[in-house]
Amino acid sequence: MGKNVLIRIEYDGTNFSGWQKQPSARTVQGEIEHVLKYIAMEDVHIHGTSRTDAGVHALGQCASFEWNSNMPVEKLPEVMNRRFGAGGTGRSGAPGDIRILSAEVMDEDFHARYSCKGKTYRYIIDKTGDIFRRKQAFQYPEACDLDIEAMKKAASHIVGTHDFKCFETAGGTPRETTVRTVSGLDITENDDSIMIEITGDGFLYNMVRIIVGTLVEVGSGKKDPGELPQIIEGRDRNKAGFTAPPQGLYLKEIYF
Repeated sequence: MGKNVLIRIEYDGTNFSGWQKQPSARTVQGEIEHVLKYIAMEDVHIHGTSRTDAGVHALGQCASFEWNSNMPVEKLPEVMNRRFGAGGTGRSGAPGDIRILSAEVMDEDFHARYSCKGKTYRYIIDKTGDIFRRKQAFQYPEACDLDIEAMKKAASHIVGTHDFKCFETAGGTPRETTVRTVSGLDITENDDSIMIEITGDGFLYNMVRIIVGTLVEVGSGKKDPGELPQIIEGRDRNKAGFTAPPQGLYLKEIYF
């Protein structure tokens, strides 16, 4: 019986077809498993906490796996990062767009997905129009004119335990329930960006991006903050806002 290992990961999702391994596409899971196989000299299957979509980034993604190699677990970040290219030349053709932040041995019954108690996502809306930020933030043309106070009022209606069916895109994994608890939704801004951070016990498919799109529509005057309770109660996806693009979304932190 090997060690049950948890790694924390950050990545730039720009050049990935999402987290989940696919036979003919570059994915985060696929790249990590490739490097682990190279080190362990055997197949290593990892279990990620969140299946981020193509173009979505992570500051604190997590994954667990069984580790049978003699390589010390505490050495894994250094060795893996060198292989990714973050600390060296890396595997031929693979840029260093993944970094392992930490690795630790967990109890036998720990599972990165099923032991998760909550997550925080960050969404960044760019106010500068800088072309070098176009893949790291949502460049909304009227970002500087958004009514932040109206967006905060709308956000206050989202916090709590609700049926969030209206914020779910069709096509995701079927859920037993669409009831979730959002424990925090904060909106801040500076000269360069508007930052939206949302914490909850779980999220539906594209839920965060639809919430952001709805808040942007409130900020631009297309929706009134007072409409949010009716939108949520109506459970109708067509009543909520647009789905914000993936490049502004970051999986910030996971709680166990």
